[in-house]
Amino acid sequence: MNRIRCGVIGLGWFGEHHVDTLQQLPQAELTAICTRRPDRLREIAAKYQVPKAFTDYREMLADTDIDLVSIVTHVGDHLEPTLTAIRAGKHLFLEKPMADSVEACDRILAELQAARVKRAFMVGHVCRFDTVYALAKEEIAAGRLGKIVSLHARRNLAKWITESHLPKISALFGDGVHDLDLMLWYTGAKPKSVFAMTSNTRPHLPHDDLGWAMFRLDDGAIAVIENVWCLPENAPFAIDARMEIVGTAGAIYIDNSGSHYTLLTKAGLSFPQSTYWPKVHGLRRGYLKEELDYFLKCIAAGESPSVITPQESRDVVQAVLMAERSARENRVIEF
Repeated sequence: MNRIRCGVIGLGWFGEHHVDTLQQLPQAELTAICTRRPDRLREIAAKYQVPKAFTDYREMLADTDIDLVSIVTHVGDHLEPTLTAIRAGKHLFLEKPMADSVEACDRILAELQAARVKRAFMVGHVCRFDTVYALAKEEIAAGRLGKIVSLHARRNLAKWITESHLPKISALFGDGVHDLDLMLWYTGAKPKSVFAMTSNTRPHLPHDDLGWAMFRLDDGAIAVIENVWCLPENAPFAIDARMEIVGTAGAIYIDNSGSHYTLLTKAGLSFPQSTYWPKVHGLRRGYLKEELDYFLKCIAAGESPSVITPQESRDVVQAVLMAERSARENRVIEF
């Protein structure tokens, strides 16, 4: 089997997860890594025995020995590496959200359209690979819920988790993209209007850590996303993620907070993350691995990924940014 030579740009906490996961997929050959921090670059290169290490993504993308690039930088740093990777003819996996503005998303779509060499491209909306959300999609597609009329989701986090995120991104944009993407996937509808409210319980941080948004979809359904990034420090779960989908003939209730695995220690109760990227017997498991495995298989088969399209990734960015605008202007925004 010809292995796909892979590189990772961005070596934060999640970037290292990509490095570790790609190294364990049989069809992947982890060839290169890139970050602007020389000390971090040396650390990860030594830990995972990566042969090539770069501090400049342009130099890495000019390397013809790399077939696929995974971009795991902060969303504000997505655009230029993405455009450069497309121009370099690389297969590209881009972590969600696609970009931090609609204009940047549109530039990426235009670059993909203009590319002389068509390569696989996918934005990493990992929730579409989560078993419970994917099963819900199949039930809805089979018509078992009838017409969907109401969707509500919450994805709430404790303060200690979000302190490092809020200097860069709001709660509504950071996690609202996940659930609204699922809702648009389930319904096949487009947002028609939105009203949102946000607040900031920690004024020393630049972005709001609490947000609610209510969307009217063009098929008549109402979709509500709730993102509270200021749960108490001692909240027992890493994430409180739930969704309710109500149709005219049935409903689906999802509890994805990880409460099926409970740990009790002297520190109290907790629900360690056990589904998205756990490590067991020294091996990475979970939905991130399944997502990257799917993308690699699309490349090997010469197919474009169909679980999520670039246009869908762009549209959910636009919708959540419209919600943030609604909160700023305190009014309903029509699409």
